[in-house]
Order: sequence, then structure tokens, then C-alpha cells
Amino acid sequence: MATVFERVRDIAADKLSVEPDDIQLESSFTEDLEADSLDVVELIMALEEEFGGDDTPLEISDEEAEGLNTVNDVVEYLEGKGVSN
Repeated sequence: MATVFERVRDIAADKLSVEPDDIQLESSFTEDLEADSLDVVELIMALEEEFGGDDTPLEISDEEAEGLNTVNDVVEYLEGKGVSN
């Protein structure tokens, strides 16, 4: 089973059209991966879909999303919501 980082990395690679190998924990979505605001919204929606479930939906508020600037921010956020490897 893929780790939380690997799952986030693969979603980011797909949504941002970058190679998975170019994504590190410290990668900034806007600076390193060149995501614009629409890309970030699509990424958040994809994360909610991937990590939420019927029993426990994941909803990332706009305020929370503003603090998710790097891949590591997302991984730590998800782990704080109970997502595990």
C-alpha cells in the first residue's frame, strides 16, 4: 500500500502535470510546482476525493487550504485528520 506521501505525490503529479520524481516533501505547490490558483483548487478537490470516504468525508475548508503550501503541509494535515499509511 502506498504511503500518504506517495498518494499525495501521485495526485499532485497528475493534477499539476509534473513528474512524480520532481515532487519532494518540501516542494511548494506554487513556487516549485508552478501551480496557479485553479490548479490548487483542483488539487484540494482531488485530495478530498482520494482521502475521504462515505463514512468519513474529508472537507478541506478555504482557511485550511490556505495553510497547505507544501507537500509536507498536506501530508501532516492528512495525518492529523487520521489518515495513515
